[in-house]
Amino acid sequence: MALEPLTDVLCESNGGRTNDSEVPRPTSRHQPELGPNPNNFSRLCSRDEAERAEALEELTQNVMSRLGLDRPGSARLDKHTLLQLLRVSRSCPLQEVRERAAELLRTAQERGVEIPQALASGPSAFIPAQVILEEGPDEEVLIEAFLSLGRFDHITMVMALHPTYLSCFLRTQHALLELDGPLPRPWRHYIVVMAAARHQCSYLVQQHSAGFLEAGGEESWLEGLQNTHPKIRCLHTLNKLLAHRPWLITQQHIQELVCPGADARWSLAELIHAVVLMTHSHSLSSFVWGCGLHPEPDHVGGHAFCPPSPSNNMPQSTHSPAPEDGKPEDGVTEVEVLMKRMVELQQQEEECSQEEMITRFERERSESIPTAVVRGAPSDLVLRLVEDAEFIYEDFSIRGEQSPPTMRAQDYSWEDHGFSLVNRLLPDMGQLLEEKFQVVCGLTYNRMAMHKDVDTYTLRKALWNYIHCLYGIRYDDYDYGEVNVLLERGLKMFVKTVACHPEQTTERVYSAYWRLFRHSEKVHVNLLLMEARLQAALLYTLRAVTRYMT
Repeated sequence: MALEPLTDVLCESNGGRTNDSEVPRPTSRHQPELGPNPNNFSRLCSRDEAERAEALEELTQNVMSRLGLDRPGSARLDKHTLLQLLRVSRSCPLQEVRERAAELLRTAQERGVEIPQALASGPSAFIPAQVILEEGPDEEVLIEAFLSLGRFDHITMVMALHPTYLSCFLRTQHALLELDGPLPRPWRHYIVVMAAARHQCSYLVQQHSAGFLEAGGEESWLEGLQNTHPKIRCLHTLNKLLAHRPWLITQQHIQELVCPGADARWSLAELIHAVVLMTHSHSLSSFVWGCGLHPEPDHVGGHAFCPPSPSNNMPQSTHSPAPEDGKPEDGVTEVEVLMKRMVELQQQEEECSQEEMITRFERERSESIPTAVVRGAPSDLVLRLVEDAEFIYEDFSIRGEQSPPTMRAQDYSWEDHGFSLVNRLLPDMGQLLEEKFQVVCGLTYNRMAMHKDVDTYTLRKALWNYIHCLYGIRYDDYDYGEVNVLLERGLKMFVKTVACHPEQTTERVYSAYWRLFRHSEKVHVNLLLMEARLQAALLYTLRAVTRYMT
């Protein structure tokens, strides 16, 4: 299935998980250019085949010219160009472009240039590269994504396991970052950066820091929130609440930002745009951590420079096979038990009283599910963009303590309230989000592990409602006893970690549940998790906006 075309937008920026504080940045327009014209790389993404061929030849000639001058006292290939060549050689789905970039790197190494080497064999630390190749989409989908984005990054590679979802995700992200809207383009990238920093997601911080600079943003802003515009600084409280405890958001928070006379006043349209950007970034951070994404090869943490001598240390293609993880034999029983429980629930005719439904919700909400171990201190790259770093997620309901009132979906829902409010203040965005929610909730291949022709509706619904339960949202017509029947403890631990403490996600947590399921099925869990979390945070904010407006 092909992706629907977006536009020929170059998004040269991407990032990686790293402990380094140095971030490679695009060459400043005030510095002398030491490498090929960057436009050569952008033109490689043209839909015009002749223009791509011409750009490839120009790039080749420029690189070879630089290599000819590569002697003491002469100009050398700059680091940025070498990293762009590495990126293209690793991930471009166009074979002639990928192979030419790899050839240019080999030639540079033969001429005595230190070239970068990718540190990872694939996009994910959790999913073998060979699995992504085998379960991934047709080449047509990969090429369309590359031509639309200007690169084929690790997020896209993993999401491409579900091309229908990827298509609407890319449309929504493109509209948020590139199309006409109330916020300037540099601000949009910066808001994503400050939101991703809450979850120590240096992958997105690096990706959108580069996008921020390419859009004309001030480099000093990346040194800390204190250097930004007063309006951006005013988002700090809302950002941390959205990231960690959205149920605490009230109309007072909205009033402080938008009411006449407020310092650095936001319009409602601007604020909704910022809120959608922040929730998009927070939930995408969950996806990045939940899928164990490696840094991009052209960013800090994704490469190392090797000595200028040809050897077997040249970057290997991501198309090379990787061994499949071993699977425990008792996973077969796990799958069979889950399938049996799903069938029993679908055939069940017993109806619970409303009181019993509420009791089961409260039992699920207050269940103690440990999360993974806490990681070490985040890098300076992230820390300088975070204030009040000790403010993190706390269980919505803690036994023995008074908890905030539950949000009943019947009182405020996306379908009846949130959708129309977003569409009114940020035209078309409500429709784009609705499409994304519908696609991810309806996404099914009617299979489960090694079984085919399986109706997975009850399992998908249990996952979605459990994530909303973690955020204090209750559906009166749903029996939360189904969550306990269908979601085993290992899966609950993974879901809670990725939804609430994504930076604590480890491969052990990822591997501990659904041991015989395909990796693409686990990516589907991450997609459901990402969208359910996004919708939950949006609902609390939109309810506060509605109360402010009335």
